[in-house]
Order: sequence, then C-alpha cells, then structure tokens
Amino acid sequence: MSAIRKCLFPAAGYGTRFLPVTKAMPKEMLPVVNKPLIQYGVEEAARAGISDMAFVTGRGKRALEDHFDISYELEREIAGSEREALLGEIRRLIRECRFSWTRQLAVQGLGHAILTGETLIGNEPFAVLLADDFCVTEDAGVIAQLAAVFAEQQCSIVAVEEVAVSESASYGMIAGEEISPGLFRVGQMVEKPAPEEVPGNLAIIGRYILTPDIFDILRATEPGHNNELQLTDALRIQARQGRVLALQFRGCRFDCGSVAGYMAANEYVHERS
Repeated sequence: MSAIRKCLFPAAGYGTRFLPVTKAMPKEMLPVVNKPLIQYGVEEAARAGISDMAFVTGRGKRALEDHFDISYELEREIAGSEREALLGEIRRLIRECRFSWTRQLAVQGLGHAILTGETLIGNEPFAVLLADDFCVTEDAGVIAQLAAVFAEQQCSIVAVEEVAVSESASYGMIAGEEISPGLFRVGQMVEKPAPEEVPGNLAIIGRYILTPDIFDILRATEPGHNNELQLTDALRIQARQGRVLALQFRGCRFDCGSVAGYMAANEYVHERS
C-alpha cells in the first residue's frame, strides 16, 4: 500500500451538547483560544505529510468551506496591519493543501459518514480525524504516530487511551494482545458498552488509519448501536482477521465535544500561549 496522502474529516454532526451556539455555527468552528478546532485538525494532518483534506459535512456547515478559502474583502481590510500576521497559518494551509467536500444527507453514524466520504478517498489507505477530539503532543502529532505504525504494519490502526471503566458507555472500547510497548493487536472491540460488558480500559479516540477495504465492509454492515452504522462494527470484522492494531498514543486529549473538555482545552492552550 502507498503512504497516507488523504485525511477524512467527518463533520456533519449537530453538536447538540453546545446548543444554542451550534444552532447556526458548526461545532468544528468552536475556537480554542483564537483558532477553530477544525484548523487544529488540518494542521495535525499536514504535519503528518498529508496534503489532501477531505470533508464530510451537512446542512449549515458552509463556514467550514469558507474558513479554508480566501476572504478577499477581509485580507484587503487588514493588509499591511499587524493583524495580517494572524492569517499566516491558514494562508499556508490553503496554499499547501487540497480541500474537497461532500455532504452526508442524514446523520446516521460515524460509519455512514466515512462511507459517504468514499468518493473523496478512492481505493487507498487514509486517515480519519474527528476535530472535537483535541490532541496535544510534544513531538509527532497523533496522526503522524499512527502513520509511522502503518508504514511498518500496513493495516488499520486506531488511537487509544486509558479511561475509567465507568466512562465506557461514551467510547468504543478494545482489548487485545500487546505486541510491543503501547501497540496492541485488537482481539475485542465493543461500541459504547455498559461498564459490566467492557472488554478492557482502552478507549478509541478520534484518530484512525483505515485500509480501503473498510468501505466494502461498511456497505455490508448492519446498523448497530443507536440504529446507526458504526465504524467499530466494521473494524471488528477486520480485527477477526488480525488486521487492526491499536496504538496508545503519546500526548493528551481533550474531549471538546463536551463543555468541560472544551473549557479545559482553552485553559491549557491559553496558559501556554
């Protein structure tokens, strides 16, 4: 398989935990200090050597497209001022990356969003990044860490972290054989289990490398938890063939899909800026 060239950003969700602000603004545009979550995600993918950014959006998400486009009126207004420098990072992304977009017509689960993105990905391995999982690392970003493992193993890889068993109903949970420090061959995988059904304390977070056969598997997968097409259910099929690894990534994660996690991320970044 080739190196990872494309990253898929599922971004069609409603962000109901942040109502009323997300009634008219995509949750992916929520700022951590002065930069939106989605830009942090694109920057992480770009640092991993990925150039093609593919987005699955929905109604009311035009602000995402506008953010990764040139605003001639704004740039003319601030040209030559000290504020012009604030656009340096987004200008670089627009210049160096390619952006493509498609719409998920109904929110039917992460697996459905990824299947919707097949037209943008094609027949090659790809990364998946959920922008509301805000990850901070001291060296390589999480996607870069997964890509390094993929270069050796050439199979699907999920990023995981330890969580309290009491929180298992919020995550896809995995268990497996540790084949090297922090790297597991997945044996069990359950989507949002009750604490008494949890296979282990490793939770999948919003970073993946997927092989392209995942699209055919998703097409053949029945709706699961909440009657939605779950990526975890499709990955379980790959795992039965020994083709899914889980990497306990280096760094820390803030759940910016929750108010508490979002506030903690802002405090963390503000203290270090």
